[in-house]
Amino acid sequence: MATRLLLLADTHVPRRARQLPPAVRAAASTVDLVVHAGDWVTVDVLDELTALAPVLGVWGNNDGDDLRARLPEVARAEIEGVRVAVAHETGAATGREGRMDAAYPHTDLLVFGHSHIPWDTVTPGGLRLLNPGSPTDRRRQPVCTMITVSLTRGEIRDVRLHEVQRA
Repeated sequence: MATRLLLLADTHVPRRARQLPPAVRAAASTVDLVVHAGDWVTVDVLDELTALAPVLGVWGNNDGDDLRARLPEVARAEIEGVRVAVAHETGAATGREGRMDAAYPHTDLLVFGHSHIPWDTVTPGGLRLLNPGSPTDRRRQPVCTMITVSLTRGEIRDVRLHEVQRA
């Protein structure tokens, strides 16, 4: 049995968008778990997503005390035999794989945000690094994005980057 995840980060509501885009709400209502890598900005986004699906999330550098009181800086869970960690920042792209191997031993999948840049690599140690980008603030990217992924029997499958139209 696979567990379907929606990966989000850097929603920045209401600073970068007034609300979550319809595609994000629709996707959240069809997955088993929403994973959010921080920079929610308002606790209302956490509550909205929690109403649609269970949430595994962390706070980011733009999140205030209300979100920090409810979320950890780093979250961990084992899902379908996949050891998952979630963090907001991982530092510069240069050298990221080596730093994350050292920082997250005994982890199979690290979901992160902060840059608004989609990222999908595997470290020399076998750690999969996924950054879903941002569904509301593309910055220098051509489009806003999110990722869906399935976890099953210790495997990370069906990683898909989705373009998101802003609300």
